[in-house]
Amino acid sequence: MGAALHAAGVDDGHIGVEIVGEGRMRTLNYAARGVDEATDVLAFPIDDHPHERGPRELGDVFICPAMATDVTEAAVHGALHLCGYDHETDSGEMLELQERVMRSLD
Repeated sequence: MGAALHAAGVDDGHIGVEIVGEGRMRTLNYAARGVDEATDVLAFPIDDHPHERGPRELGDVFICPAMATDVTEAAVHGALHLCGYDHETDSGEMLELQERVMRSLD
């Protein structure tokens, strides 16, 4: 996750990470997105002031290993979401950055 934060320009921040089973992930996904199925990763940002100085409280990432093809990639994906990236609305920037981070970890 540190590599993802650094790539996103965040050098001082906190992230909560929870590893969950499929049932918990399904419940979280339904509550947050209205989707009644488990997924690999969900991110819940809490930092409303991304440009303030000092450590940032970025939010929480929930990872379901049973649904993830690659748990490390799921962690990177969640961290980038907490930094404000959104692959559903951008022009590919988030997934491109995610791929660069993953290559840097090899």
